[in-house]
Amino acid sequence: MLPSLLLASIHVMVKFFSKILLFLCFAISSFGWSQKAEIVHESEALKIKRIAHNSFVHISKLYVPEYGLVASNGLIYLNNQEAAVFDTPADSSAARELIHWITVEKKSKIVGVVVNHFHEDCLKTLSIFHELDIPSFAYNKTILLANKAGKEAPQIGFADRMGLEVGRVKVFNRYFGEAHTSDNIVSYIPTDKVLFGGCMVKSSGSGKGNLNDANVAEWSLTIANIKASFPRIRVVVPGHGSHGGKELLTYTARLFEQQK
Repeated sequence: MLPSLLLASIHVMVKFFSKILLFLCFAISSFGWSQKAEIVHESEALKIKRIAHNSFVHISKLYVPEYGLVASNGLIYLNNQEAAVFDTPADSSAARELIHWITVEKKSKIVGVVVNHFHEDCLKTLSIFHELDIPSFAYNKTILLANKAGKEAPQIGFADRMGLEVGRVKVFNRYFGEAHTSDNIVSYIPTDKVLFGGCMVKSSGSGKGNLNDANVAEWSLTIANIKASFPRIRVVVPGHGSHGGKELLTYTARLFEQQK
């Protein structure tokens, strides 16, 4: 009887510690993805970093008169030979290089480009995607503002939120309120738990950036609404600077709290 009870107890303990080990491995892996990045493509015009299993940051440089050359982030999500691009690269050579990397090297079809807001670091090379019959999507106000500014505008608008299917996974795009601009959205990839915040999210230690079209009084509230709506975020990608975890949302909210 005693050996049987002992064996049963050992079996229960093994199952318990196996679950603990699995949880710890998952937690460590989740933390690791928010901190590390693997460079998978690099040239003078374009850098691509893998930040999660199917999510990549694309980085190109935009000339801004007040600041000079500024590195700008966008996102790529690849799944089952389909891809979505979030914000276009900042110059034409980088845009063509990005399209080649996705369609030729990764053998994936680009099902759409999602534009974060109406500034040039989001849509400057949108015409190159349109020339290839790649559809583009944005919040309705982004299209209005882009047209008003005389820029190439996204083609398909949405009111408040839109799901974009990429290889049978739906990516969520949603407007939460004013911050960096009156039209800025975020995009969330549920399978990788990656949030592309664009310029409304600041990298750790960075300043407030361009406030020409900003609503500083509402900025912190908008960030709080994002955090509440996507509680499982692991990785956060800002419009400029290094990616991180949820701490970037906290940092950004605190940066603008005093402006209320």
